[in-house]
Amino acid sequence: MTAPTSTRLDPRFSEPDATATTWDDAVAVLRSAGVSWLTTVRADGRPHVTPLVAVWLDGAVHFCTGPEEQKARNLAANPHVVLTTGCNRWDDGLDVVVEGRAERTTDEATLARLADAWRATWDGRWDFEVRNGAFHHPDGGEAHVWSVTPTKVLAFGKGTFSHTTHRF
Repeated sequence: MTAPTSTRLDPRFSEPDATATTWDDAVAVLRSAGVSWLTTVRADGRPHVTPLVAVWLDGAVHFCTGPEEQKARNLAANPHVVLTTGCNRWDDGLDVVVEGRAERTTDEATLARLADAWRATWDGRWDFEVRNGAFHHPDGGEAHVWSVTPTKVLAFGKGTFSHTTHRF
């Protein structure tokens, strides 16, 4: 994915002098996010929301989880997700919401690049070894990596309030 196929400012939820959030500005928020919130759907239809660290690479947002964790079990039944990040201030900043389908990433060359991205993003505090199509923690735990290529990204500007939709 290189760029959205359409970008639209929604005047219903934007101030009269607002402008659409650029795709570059939305990506900058995704790249710099310290914490994101992942929403998955349980097998019985109830939502499940959890904080996690994610990385933006190659036009997708990537996260990892243990194969027995709730989000992994949810993804086995329904791969549709929403990932949210931004700031908790109501009058300043930019919040970004990514909608898409999570797909498990097992290609070891891609996983190696993602492990490097995790290390670089968090100064080595997230250090994974890649083997057998997964991340492995130094303590021996395994984490599956999931990638979400956006179908829709919402950007909510605050201060001058704006609501932008990027579609792919």
